[in-house]
Amino acid sequence: MQYRKRDLLRNTFAISITIATSGGYMELKDFRRQYTKGGLRRGALPEQPMALFEQWQADATAAGLADPTGCVVATVHPGGMVRQRFVLLKGVDERGFVFYTNYKSDKAVALSHCDEASMLFPWNELDRQVSISGVVRKVSEEESDQYFAARPRASQLAAWTSQQSQPIESRDALEQQFHATVARFEGDHVARPPHWGGFRLEPTRIEFWQGGSDRLHDRFVYVSEPSEQGSDQWRLSRLQP
Repeated sequence: MQYRKRDLLRNTFAISITIATSGGYMELKDFRRQYTKGGLRRGALPEQPMALFEQWQADATAAGLADPTGCVVATVHPGGMVRQRFVLLKGVDERGFVFYTNYKSDKAVALSHCDEASMLFPWNELDRQVSISGVVRKVSEEESDQYFAARPRASQLAAWTSQQSQPIESRDALEQQFHATVARFEGDHVARPPHWGGFRLEPTRIEFWQGGSDRLHDRFVYVSEPSEQGSDQWRLSRLQP
């Protein structure tokens, strides 16, 4: 009887996973589309991946995406669990990719346990994705200070307000914390909290994905390798979709 109940629940769950369409309902397994935004060719790619990333980032911005700098950051937590969250990219150069957070947040705690992480930029409207892996380190205090000073005042106050990733009993309680922070800094300069700042992901692997028709997607990966001169260089390869 126990197995029959389990099978019934499984079948009911499978039947109920549908999405609404104008013509009724479609099973998720039938939802697909063609990718037609264009392809990638080896001859058109630069030797340095950061140049291509900056071009794609500019394309995402020009296309009017709601969050062109948005990316998913995945970290490994104590015990081996992998977790993901959406963050905004706030800086990029030859050193890597910068985002900011509370240093007591779940992701910061995870990075203190394992400094390896990955980023995914899901530019779906352009049929593009960029997946980046590498080592994450804190940016300098000067960099964090400069960025924090450029934030809107409300965002500065929010950094003092939120004990990020910690439980709170209600929305009202959170808003009360914010109002208390506003009163605390009324008329005063808001300095960067010591528990808040930036991280930089220093890439060792960057993959560019461009959707192609009939699932023949174009994938190119840059992998950082030591050179004979002692500095790292990028090796470029095409991957099968």
